[in-house]
Amino acid sequence: MNRLKVFGFLVSAITLGFIYKTTKKQSILPYILSSISTPFTNTSINPQGILKEGNGIIFLETTDRMEPPSLVLCAIESAARVYTDRPVVFFMKGLTDINTEEDEKQAKKRFPSLSSLQNVYIFPLKMEELFKDTPLLKWFLKADPKHETYWIHNLSDGCRMAMMWRYGGFYFDSDVISMRPIPEINFLTAEHDQTSGSSVFGLTPHHSFAWTSLNDFVQNYNGDAWGNQGPTLFTRVLKQSCELSAFKSLDNIVCGNISFLHPERIYPIPYGGWKRYFEVWDKTPTFDNSYALHLWNYMNSVEKKTVVIGSNTLVENLYKQYCPSIYELL
Repeated sequence: MNRLKVFGFLVSAITLGFIYKTTKKQSILPYILSSISTPFTNTSINPQGILKEGNGIIFLETTDRMEPPSLVLCAIESAARVYTDRPVVFFMKGLTDINTEEDEKQAKKRFPSLSSLQNVYIFPLKMEELFKDTPLLKWFLKADPKHETYWIHNLSDGCRMAMMWRYGGFYFDSDVISMRPIPEINFLTAEHDQTSGSSVFGLTPHHSFAWTSLNDFVQNYNGDAWGNQGPTLFTRVLKQSCELSAFKSLDNIVCGNISFLHPERIYPIPYGGWKRYFEVWDKTPTFDNSYALHLWNYMNSVEKKTVVIGSNTLVENLYKQYCPSIYELL
């Protein structure tokens, strides 16, 4: 009799367990499956964490524009493909807060040509936070953009210096197409023998050149003089340490711990010849001596030349080779 009771109890327990599992199955299973298929993306994320190694590639959008032209996307894509082992970060003034990996993922979906590039990150450009604890904060808070002739350009000049001071790495203008890695750490790029450009440069975090430049930016500020806060400033600060001589070869000029790169490295086509990028060449150049190409987009601000599919222009061929994802979307 006792055996029958024990057997009955076991049967009842098994039956009740089966009923319980069956009724709960639909509510539990989806959760289990979703946990397996969907990675947890509420992990916090910020520029400090992504750029902590000091080797990031930085791009800036200092206007509220949220639909950048194809050249901007090409510049970012090309850098991401060349510097696959480095984070490529695009700071956008018009972007809202990004606090988690999911936020960043959703922001990246705005730009299909970048969404598959795992080393590309997009963050808001927060001026006051960026300029905090630098000479630029007081300047920025007092500035009146309505009375500035070149406000956006001067603001961009200030932001890139502050970025390099804070995070280090490489800075690229958004009209620069990368072709091969720059094998330097601390460097400026010459537009001419005696003139530094500011569209591409690299520094370690808290480098003295960046801090000197931030101070010079404020002390010698002239918002009505084109380039005064950019190439002119870089040239002025560099000449405080070195007497710049003419390049005798493609070799760098070394100034302390900063390398001054030959114009051929970034500017094989000088600004006066910017239209050549939009022309058909008898033979497409390989630019074997260049790391990247500056397309001088400011010079194109009136004519607004663009990539034309099937035109066989130099810029079309550059898109095909160095930013194929955005080219496919044109």
